[in-house]
Parts: sequence; structure tokens; C-alpha cells
Amino acid sequence: MLKGFKDFLLRGNVLDLAVAVVVGAAFTAIVTAFTSNIINPLIAAIGGSDELGWGKEIIAGNAETFVNIGAVVTAIINFIIIAAVVYFVLIVPANAAKKKFVSEPEDKEASETDLLIQIRDILSANAGSADTGAHAKTLE
Repeated sequence: MLKGFKDFLLRGNVLDLAVAVVVGAAFTAIVTAFTSNIINPLIAAIGGSDELGWGKEIIAGNAETFVNIGAVVTAIINFIIIAAVVYFVLIVPANAAKKKFVSEPEDKEASETDLLIQIRDILSANAGSADTGAHAKTLE
């Protein structure tokens, strides 16, 4: 049972996935720092004097009713940046490598004429060897 668990952990896909998670977490930290330090101040500058520019208190004086639209915009920008980087840095090169290095099996169907020609050739080759044997038997 432990051997099976060890084989599972050491399988290439699991190791690749672990590396991807670590790199993804590090990249998320970079994007979060970018949005916190660059995008959020820009949103605040556009939106006004609130924390992120587009926040409002639904009930005046009650901080728990603060709706922070700027944080939602920041999360959307984070998502778009991460999705774009994943697509252009990982998916596009992977698809190009697949096209270059992985040959797909040809889905070539032989037409009926091609199949009949192959059958004729096989039969004529077999008939030629069978005829020689048949003539040899009749001559004896």
C-alpha cells in the first residue's frame, strides 16, 4: 500500500502539478502586489477620496455596511492579468509544441477502389503461387 502511494507521489503528473501550484502561488503574489500598489491607487485617483475610490457606506457611520466596488474591480483585473499570462506564456507555447513534436495519426480512409485494388493484388499474388503449386501437382 505504501509502495502504491509512493508511486502515485512520484508520478510525473503529480510533480508537475505541485510545481505549477507553487509557481502559480508565487505569480499570484506578484500580481496582487501589482494591483495593490499600482492599480488600486489609480482606481482611488479616478473614483474619489474613498479607500479604493469606488466604495460607499450604505448606512452612514456604519463601517460594516461599506461596499467596496474598487476591490471587486481589482479582483477582476487580477483575474484578467493571471488568465492572460497563463494563456500567452503556457497555453500558446504548449499548443505550438504539440503541433511541432506530436504527430497525430493520419485518419486516412481508403476508398472502395483502393481496397478492391489491394484485394486484387493479394489474390493475384496468392493465385500466382497457388497456380504454380497446382501445375506442379498435375504434372506429377
